[in-house]
Amino acid sequence: MTAAAVTVGLAGIPAYAAGTMAAGPLSTTASCFQVYLPLPDPACTPGAKNPDVTQSTIGSTICVSGWTATIRPSTSYTNGLKQQGIIDYGYSDTSMSDYEEDHFLPLELGGAPKDPRNLWPEPHAGSPNSYSKDSVENAVKKAVCAHQVTLSAAQTAMLNNWTTAKSVLGIG
Repeated sequence: MTAAAVTVGLAGIPAYAAGTMAAGPLSTTASCFQVYLPLPDPACTPGAKNPDVTQSTIGSTICVSGWTATIRPSTSYTNGLKQQGIIDYGYSDTSMSDYEEDHFLPLELGGAPKDPRNLWPEPHAGSPNSYSKDSVENAVKKAVCAHQVTLSAAQTAMLNNWTTAKSVLGIG
């Protein structure tokens, strides 16, 4: 795979991620690599943390049932990112319904809800896929809330490779 041109905005973040997406047309050039799947390209989607979620606040944030629903961005926000992300990743399948605009660092583990560096179009197809990631997220959150692992260790494991996070953390 060869590198493609990238329109870059503030601080090296792709223009759509820097908040300029609505100002112009969608890019039509792939700029992110699929070679990392089932993980996102770390240059395009490095992940981002929610500063409101810390080890000392997990009891009033992520460990409260239903908390993520209070911070989850609407599809009116995420659909534009998903559409551009499908282009950026050069997916041949451009059907929006075949992807989840996923938080690389999950909301339930303190991921930033609206930061484009934490959102990417994760394919439903393939193995592992977006559906299998959900069970890993749930197991890791449960371990954090049970004080079996620290929030920081869980976040690091998920960002390094969610497919190995449970074994790295010694859970489930």
